[in-house]
Amino acid sequence: MSKPFLELLDITKTYPGVTALSNVSLSVSPAEVVGLIGENGAGKSTLMKILGGVVEPTKGRIMVDGAERSALTVTDSMKAGIAFVHQELNLFENLDVAANIFIGREPRSGGFLNLVDKAETRRRVAPLLQRLAVDFGPDTPVAELSIAERQMVEIAKALSLDARLIIMDEPTSSLTLSETDRLLSVIAELKSHGVAIVYISHRLNEVKACADRVVCLRDGKLVGELARDEIEHPAMIRLMIGRDLKSVYIPPKHAPKESGLTLTDVRTSAFPDFPVTMTIRRGEILGLAGLIGSGRTSLARAIFGIDPLVAGTVGLDGQTLTIASPQDAIAKGIYLAPEDRKRSGLILEFPIRENVTLADLWTYAPSWLIKRDAEKTMADKQRVRLGIKTPSVETTAISLSGGNQQKVVLAKWLSMRPQVIVFDEPTRGIDVGAKAEIYQLMRELAEADVAILMISSDMEEVIGVSDRVAVMHEGSIAGFLGREDLSEHSILELAVGHKAAA
Repeated sequence: MSKPFLELLDITKTYPGVTALSNVSLSVSPAEVVGLIGENGAGKSTLMKILGGVVEPTKGRIMVDGAERSALTVTDSMKAGIAFVHQELNLFENLDVAANIFIGREPRSGGFLNLVDKAETRRRVAPLLQRLAVDFGPDTPVAELSIAERQMVEIAKALSLDARLIIMDEPTSSLTLSETDRLLSVIAELKSHGVAIVYISHRLNEVKACADRVVCLRDGKLVGELARDEIEHPAMIRLMIGRDLKSVYIPPKHAPKESGLTLTDVRTSAFPDFPVTMTIRRGEILGLAGLIGSGRTSLARAIFGIDPLVAGTVGLDGQTLTIASPQDAIAKGIYLAPEDRKRSGLILEFPIRENVTLADLWTYAPSWLIKRDAEKTMADKQRVRLGIKTPSVETTAISLSGGNQQKVVLAKWLSMRPQVIVFDEPTRGIDVGAKAEIYQLMRELAEADVAILMISSDMEEVIGVSDRVAVMHEGSIAGFLGREDLSEHSILELAVGHKAAA
């Protein structure tokens, strides 16, 4: 192993009454991929903020390329060649891809006018996008990109810095399997050119695939390290939560009912020529797999009334429904936990209490005046039931971790009378402990005869949680797989259209 490019020595960060990091030491060498794991709240974000110059450590030393520093500024970090790919996308929707990648670092021309050279910006961006094998160009407006495509723009931005160390924080949380494979190939390419990578992810199969070494934080402390030949799922989970975790699959106690939500020849606006027929039975968790762009989310939006149905019928327990809006769906007990909880599932500036009761507000305001005591009682009940980690339901949603934000989204629906819940990417960006809690809750809902549709790009999740799986390909159902037939190969075979519908 070559001399470390970066060394953190006994880094401690304290806030009033809280120790976020305690004597953490970490080194990263050129051409090394270090997997950094730990549950939300373990201290990973604080450590990365220290590396980015956003937060100053309370004590400890930082060695960058042999030079000692007590702290880094943002400018110091960038000059040292440290770049970040954040889970939370930091892009301007009103600008195109090229402008976002070189924001604040635009090539200039025009002499004393010092104008942005747009042609040169596009020229520099084109090979970065080609390297990532994306389907959009430098001139594409970011507003037109999907979440997965925006994530690739963030990665291209980091590559544009010619970084010596790239820190990737949940970089695949919105990517398809093929895009994830491409990213792992890019990481291998960067490593071959001497670039160091710190890879932070809750998707442990990816950590295993790319990391040369794994280090784990728990409660602000470094609790262990795994060499390449020791990197296995059970070992990583044991480090993260301090114990073994049983299989995520919780078998049903009872057979599912034949009744539930039925889609008959449903055609969505995204795929008007491809009908979908399927039943989500009460008492089961039906996984919905497929590549991004296959129509999974457009189907969920149509079920919830966000997008209109072009044709077909939706029925519940044998009764045909008219769903022209989310209000219609909510009135029938059909709820959606959306893929992007921050933009579509929560009002981040509102407290937990208001987020929990907003969809059913008239229950708490029968005379046009909101009964805040009744709101608080319900929100507190859900906080306890779901284990939302916060001292008060007056805490704003924006201050919660990803797992706790997802629990608030679920609390909103559980405070009502769910008949059907569609989970779109239910554990994106959530740590392994919170994932287990979400899976347990889904099973409890199924046992209460709620019909569960789980859309997920995480193959481990689809295989590990579902009782049955429907696979979409280009807007239609390519086939169904029973529990005994589930495998990554069988799902992918249907997802790419290699089999006829079952």
